[in-house]
This record gives sequence, C-alpha cells and structure tokens, in this order.
Amino acid sequence: MACYHNSILHVDLTNGKTWVEHPGDEFYRKYGGGSAMGMYYILKQTPKGVDPLSPENTLTMFAGVTTGLSISGQSRLAVNARSPLTGAIGDSQSGGYFPAHLKFTGFDGIVISGKAPKPVYLYLHDGKAEIRDASHLWGKVTGDVEDALKAELKDTTIQVLQIGPAGEKLVKFASIMNMRSRANGRTGMGAVMGSKLLKAVVVRPSKKVEPADPQKIAELHKTGTQNIKNNADVDGCGKYGTASVVAFQDSIGSLPTRNYNEGHFESFEELTGEKMADTILVKRDTCYACTVRCKRVVETEYKGQKVDPKYGGPEYETLATFGSYCGIADMNAVALANQICNMYGIDTISCGATIAFAMECFENGLITTADTGGIELKFGNADAMLAMLQKIAKREGFGDILAEGSAKAAAKIGKNASDFVVAVKGNELPAHMPQAKKSLAVLYMVNPFGADHQSGEHDPMYEEGGADYYYTRLAQIGLDKVQPAGAMNEEKVRFCYLGELYYSAMDTFCLCQFVHGPAWCLYGPDETVAMIKAATGWDFTLDEYMKVGERRLNMMRAYNAREGFNRQHDKLPKKLFKPLQGSGATAGVALNEQEMERYKDVYYQLAGWDVNTGNPTPAKLKELGLEWIEL
Repeated sequence: MACYHNSILHVDLTNGKTWVEHPGDEFYRKYGGGSAMGMYYILKQTPKGVDPLSPENTLTMFAGVTTGLSISGQSRLAVNARSPLTGAIGDSQSGGYFPAHLKFTGFDGIVISGKAPKPVYLYLHDGKAEIRDASHLWGKVTGDVEDALKAELKDTTIQVLQIGPAGEKLVKFASIMNMRSRANGRTGMGAVMGSKLLKAVVVRPSKKVEPADPQKIAELHKTGTQNIKNNADVDGCGKYGTASVVAFQDSIGSLPTRNYNEGHFESFEELTGEKMADTILVKRDTCYACTVRCKRVVETEYKGQKVDPKYGGPEYETLATFGSYCGIADMNAVALANQICNMYGIDTISCGATIAFAMECFENGLITTADTGGIELKFGNADAMLAMLQKIAKREGFGDILAEGSAKAAAKIGKNASDFVVAVKGNELPAHMPQAKKSLAVLYMVNPFGADHQSGEHDPMYEEGGADYYYTRLAQIGLDKVQPAGAMNEEKVRFCYLGELYYSAMDTFCLCQFVHGPAWCLYGPDETVAMIKAATGWDFTLDEYMKVGERRLNMMRAYNAREGFNRQHDKLPKKLFKPLQGSGATAGVALNEQEMERYKDVYYQLAGWDVNTGNPTPAKLKELGLEWIEL
C-alpha cells in the first residue's frame, strides 16, 4: 500500500490491552483518514447517550493517507469524541511534527476506549505500543512533561502529544498539545483524554512513508515553494503569521470587540502581526516538511512574568479573544495568556471568549468582586484577564464556573447572563464576525460541532475585488458566480455548502487549510487532488474528494441526530441579532433571524437533509455508503 500502513492501533485503557486492525484499501479510500475515519469507530463503538467524560466515550486520533509526505501542509492530526463542552460530536485539528511522526511509527491512527486505573502514557515505537505509568507526570505543565519524557526515554527526537493540568481537571475546553505550542484546541478533547487518565501519547519514528509517485510529489512541493512569493496571502501568512489578518479584519468590521458588541477595536494596531514582528517575535517555526513557516515564536515579559519562546506565540484567534474580545491592547499580556494556555492545555478561543463573556456580566452587575474573588473583571483590565485565566486553568473559585464554558456558566449565573453568550451548540464563536462575513452565519449554525471558522471558506474569497486565483480555483468546485461585496443570498448559501464539503475533505485527509484550501492558499483543488493521486496511486478525482468530505459531514450530523440534536440546535446567539455598537464598517449592523431560518432551509435542501429536523435522511446515508448508521 502506498503512503499508508493499513494499521490502526486499538487501545483499551481499562484492561491495558492493545491490538492492531488491518482494514484494507477500500476502507482507506472510502474514509481517507482524519475525522471521517474517527467517526467510523465512534459511531460503531460509542454507546448512545454516553457521558462525554465516561470511559465509554471513544476517543480517536487519526492522520490522513498523505500525512508524512515531503510536501507542505500534510502533517495534521484529527481528534474526535463526544464533546464535554457541547454534548455534540467533538472535532479538533492540529499540526506540528507529531502527526507525521505518528505515521512514521507504522500506525495510521489510534482508537482509544476505557479508562486507566492510574495515570498512563502510550508509547509507540518500533511498530509496538506500550502503556506506561505516568503518575510522576500528572499535574505537570506541558513543557516540563516533554522535558521529563525525553530524559526518561533518552531520546530528544520523540514527539509528545499531551494534556496539561486543565485536561486533568476536566476543564470543558481543555486542549491536547504537541510541541508545547500546537493545539487540538476546540470542543474539549483534552478533557476527554483527561477523563481516561491518559496523560500523553509519545511516538518514536522508525518507518518511512512511501508515495506511489515520489517524482510527482517532489514536483508539487517544488512548485508550491516557488509560488509562495507570488501569493500575497500565503506570503503574508509566512511573514506575519495568522496575525497578518488583524488589520484587514478590523477594516471590514470583523474584529470582535468587547464580547462581540463591536466589530472595530480602536487599538487594533497594537495586536497586528506587523507589530509582533517589530517587537517580540524571535523566529518563525513550522510544521513537518512545510515551507510556509507561519508559526510564531515570541519572547517578552509582562510585569515581570517571562514569556518563554518554547511555548510559541499567539495566533490571530488568540490575539482577538484575549485582546479585542476583552478590550485589551497589550500584546505582552496576550502573549502571556497564550503561554498559560499552552502550558496548562487550554483552547484559547473558548477561554478568551468565556472571559470576555464574564467581563460583560461583570460590567452589567450580574457578577461582582464577591463572586470573582476580588478580581475587577472589567473590559480592558489585562491583570484581571490573566488572574481569571489562572483560576480557570486550576478550577479555582469563579474559574471553576467559567471552566464549564460560557453557556453552562450563564446557566449557573442566571438572570439574563445567557444574553451575553456568543456560542453555537455551546462552542464559543471564533474571531470572524458573520455581520461582516455573512455566509459564516449559516456555517456557524449548521456546523456539527458548533461555530468554527475553519469549516468553510470566507466571504471575501467569493466577492468582487479579490485576487483572480480565488475565482479560478473556486470555479473548479462549481462556484463560478462571484458575488457583490457584502451580498447574502442563496448563491452565498451554496458557497457555504460547497466550501464546507471541501473543508470537510481537508479534515478527512488531514491537510492544512493554509496550504490546501480551495481559494487563497498555496495549492488549489486540482493540485491537491494531484497530490492525493501521487501519494496513493488511486485513480482519484475532485468529485471523489468532495464526496469524501460530504461523507464525513453526514457522519457527524448523523451522530448528533442519534444524540437528540436537530434543527433547533442550529441556532445563532441572540447577540448577533442586535445592532453592533461603536464605530467601524459594521456599526449598526445586525443579522435577521427570519432570514437566517430561510437560509437554513436552503442549506438543508442542498445537503439533501430533512428540512424539518436538519438531519441526514436514510436515502442520503445510503447514497454515501453509510446505510449502516443507525439514527
């Protein structure tokens, strides 16, 4: 088999047993890897109605069929389980070196069930799997754990995927970290891992990944590297990281400010990638075999507290959620918040957004210093933000309530706190505002694991005034009716739907969305399909690629349907229907609730789902070869 090993590791932590499954070529071609392959085992093994923090909640970790190739954008890992934050399916992606090195152990993915009797770590090496004691690692932060494991195993080349103390304490938005700075951040997968007393997965590579056509892979890699300088978006992402978009986001009124009350932050220039490069950036880091080098590494301090380069640096989402969301313009404070999240294993998006929610509650008198332990939790107070972050990480005081996420915290606070929640299905909104990027409103509603900015393409790619290659590439997937700037109509819903299928395929094949996206990225659809063909030797087409993405999306929606989710859960927060405050491009703008309901109908019809429930029909599941799923 070219490029994959036909070996999936199963781990029963309760009984301390491991075994390897060899499912065959047809299975790999149908599911591709990543989230779709994980969903297969979750739907097969996880009992209906399972508590997300119980031993019966199956946790899956999968690479894709192209992971480990010598080409940019392939070293990605998908982690899935029922989410303790939302109760719906959980999904999270990460990069770094761990995904490629997982493949180099001879395993394509891991299916984990049960709960260990004491803290353990999983050690994969020489084609074998060992379950080892991790009691001495429990309670330690990620940097210390990585150092300890490298010393214990006498190997500085190992890669470590781990939870921090937040995952151990079951913070509902705990992340899973690798390289101390790469996060499977969203939907609380770190809490699921913590509930199983699984501290880490350690991989020592010993096998190679051989593509069917190595010459074609080398050619595509060379072409991509040469094209970076011709693609302003990718070049900017490399030079300034994801923070390169801060100024643009602010200019279109899409920089969430003071808990999504405004779309323009008056001090946005203090949070830009350019500002970071001029002040605290010490180097650019990368993922395995990637030439874009978008990862930030910073060094600074905030009021005597050191920000260590080993914990990387803040992404755009982090600069927004701990910055503009909270009304904070101090990059050093945000960099420290990012470090704390990486040390303790916390999703920066949900955490920063939850603190911003609490700040609005505080500003409106719903909570006081008597609740917060004396912390003046006001917008703009960086010291308060950092103090509350520490309490969340340790589940201390009011941090124990906020560690449940903003939706559950609002239920405990009571009064009208739910009016200040900015989440879908309990998953906090990322820093891209649907008041400015209108099709994202539909995407946030219908996405199976809640609001997510990397589950579909963004409006500026399909609006007039963009780069020619946006339109050429989108036309390859059937999007050839470029819309006026700011338009929202049925064609934009079609853009949302086809974009979601494409992104779903990327999360199945475990491809980086900054490299293999359908519009602005390094490779377009035709080149990505050519890579998959060269890797696997399959007679693969773009239509099949989209079908794989559709299969994953329907598996996730089917899982949610099984757990009682329906159209009523595809609901935007109240705040989005109120006019935005402040100044900037979206001041006074609000979404229309009735219009969103109509666009939801259009999306369901395009997807072939039941319009009344929003769930896949038996006919749709059969069409995708998923008739084995029981709703």
